[in-house]
Amino acid sequence: MAQKRKQKVSPILILGVLFVALFAFSANSFADENAAKEAFNKGIEYKQAGDKVGALASFKLCVKEDPNYAKAYNQMGSIYFADKKYDEALSNFKLATEKDATNVEAFSNLGKVQYKLKKYAEAEQSFKSSIALKEDAGTYKELGKVYYKKKNYKEVIAAFMKSHELGGGDHITHYMLGKAYQKSSKMAEAIKALKKSASIKPNYYLAHSTLGQIYLSQEKYKSAASAYKKAMKSKSKRKYKAAYNYAIAIETSDPENYSANIANWKKFVKMAKGNPNAKSDVSVAEGHITDLEEALEKAKLQ
Repeated sequence: MAQKRKQKVSPILILGVLFVALFAFSANSFADENAAKEAFNKGIEYKQAGDKVGALASFKLCVKEDPNYAKAYNQMGSIYFADKKYDEALSNFKLATEKDATNVEAFSNLGKVQYKLKKYAEAEQSFKSSIALKEDAGTYKELGKVYYKKKNYKEVIAAFMKSHELGGGDHITHYMLGKAYQKSSKMAEAIKALKKSASIKPNYYLAHSTLGQIYLSQEKYKSAASAYKKAMKSKSKRKYKAAYNYAIAIETSDPENYSANIANWKKFVKMAKGNPNAKSDVSVAEGHITDLEEALEKAKLQ
């Protein structure tokens, strides 16, 4: 019985089928990329117009079309971050860094949300990753804030100095730099940084108050009084503390000027009266005022 001959498939036919399949795959991939890009651009338009709902819907469509579209995850993270939805922001910023390990902004944003969530070790690594890709004054500032929270004052100084070197810096970075120097017992550098902070924001309570603390510890009472007087002009709810320390500085430098000292302590009492946090200090001050008034009367009789 004769055997059936096997039918040979033409190599040309095979190549043709593969070409058609490859073309179809490429066309579909190209269509997905275009759809993703179109959705992303639409999301940017919505975001710029203030339509967060529309923006999120568009960015979600973008990553549905292209799950590796890192910029879309970053944009969604920024929207959630602005709305203080930190867990959602964290998830999207992480995805952005995983999809694109060269995305500088995504690493920086990831560090910011980790900082908000008090994940300081993770924030440190994220900011370092961002800086490794591109040095930036703002990122060094954020890294300095992380070190400040961790009380790594040597690193605080290095980070803020680098931020300032790159053209960054504001009243907060100079204040934190001053505090780091103070904690490191470098008072001359601390004073310089705090003065810079106060020059940028003249009524910044923390800068003036910290200067007062340093001068008071150095027994430079007139300088301390000057710093505390400036702190008293701020809008801070804690400025009553500056009034308390101002009265101490003035009285220590001139203890027999009873009239001035009485007036200063009365000013403190007026500022702090009714504040539950100052109840004890007010009580002490009122008793001290009585003592000063008695001393003033005795001085007049002499």
